[in-house]
Amino acid sequence: MTGTHFLSGQLLIAMPGMSDPRFDRSVIYMCAHSEQGAMGLIVNKTAPLMRFGDLLAQLDLLPHTPPDHAPDILAMPVLYGGPVEPERGFVLHSSDYLSEEASLPVSDSIAITATVDILRDLAVGKGPTRALLALGYSGWAPGQIEDEIQRNGWLTCEADDEIIFRLDFAARYVAALRKLKIDPAMLSTESGRA
Repeated sequence: MTGTHFLSGQLLIAMPGMSDPRFDRSVIYMCAHSEQGAMGLIVNKTAPLMRFGDLLAQLDLLPHTPPDHAPDILAMPVLYGGPVEPERGFVLHSSDYLSEEASLPVSDSIAITATVDILRDLAVGKGPTRALLALGYSGWAPGQIEDEIQRNGWLTCEADDEIIFRLDFAARYVAALRKLKIDPAMLSTESGRA
């Protein structure tokens, strides 16, 4: 590892031979990576039958007077962020919204916040311009992600706001591979050693 934040702000792309089915065809935005381990959010898989409006209703956060954009924000899918703490929510968002106490800037354009306040602000139209809500996260112990990359479990590339926030969820895996100039049809499910 070349620095304490080597993979922070990068995308991890699961290789076809990924042995863990929870990560099959996953694209993960890496929020933190240090000697203590790594944490990221899957940005291309939705949680089954869960919308932002459903979550707001469960938390009793639906505004009495919905903002003009309410149908869009309430219909926003909730993502499956990963298998760790699946009941815990995270918002990956543009850095135009930062809470001094609760937001962690990951890059110049992206931050992560894990408080109810950002959900409340999103519900009334005072949140970030772009946001993804995820339940659960993907986590690795010290040295684990480096080992998985070395064993050809993951590819890495620079993160791209277009892939993270704008593309259809189903298109993000292929788009991330194409960013590396890789045709998904040419990837083998088996790794070899030279």
